[in-house]
Amino acid sequence: MSTTEERIKILNMIAEGKISAEEGAQLLKALQNASSKAQATARAADEPRYLRVRVTSIGTGQVKANINIPMSLINVGLRMGARFAPDLEGLDFEEVMEAIRHGQRGKIIDVEDEEDGERVEIFVE
Repeated sequence: MSTTEERIKILNMIAEGKISAEEGAQLLKALQNASSKAQATARAADEPRYLRVRVTSIGTGQVKANINIPMSLINVGLRMGARFAPDLEGLDFEEVMEAIRHGQRGKIIDVEDEEDGERVEIFVE
């Protein structure tokens, strides 16, 4: 049952005298609190949880490093990714941070270092 229908049902119960106005107010308040908690939970489930840094060998495809970093440590994660990555001219890490803050998901960086034979990928999951 949707919250609108539940509110109408509570108001009808008050109008019919089945519950007092005070009891109805308490029910409406409890309904609003439950709705707020459900919305907060839905938002939290939608938010990205990890920044994943994966380094693989270009020749063999073997994974050299696969690190999951909680989004709460994103600044550290991007600095770590930059350490694994080759010279990234033209890549603005602040721009990457802003994209993540605005909800970008999936692979955000994919760089191949021919000299070291490595591929660095960074994902938001």
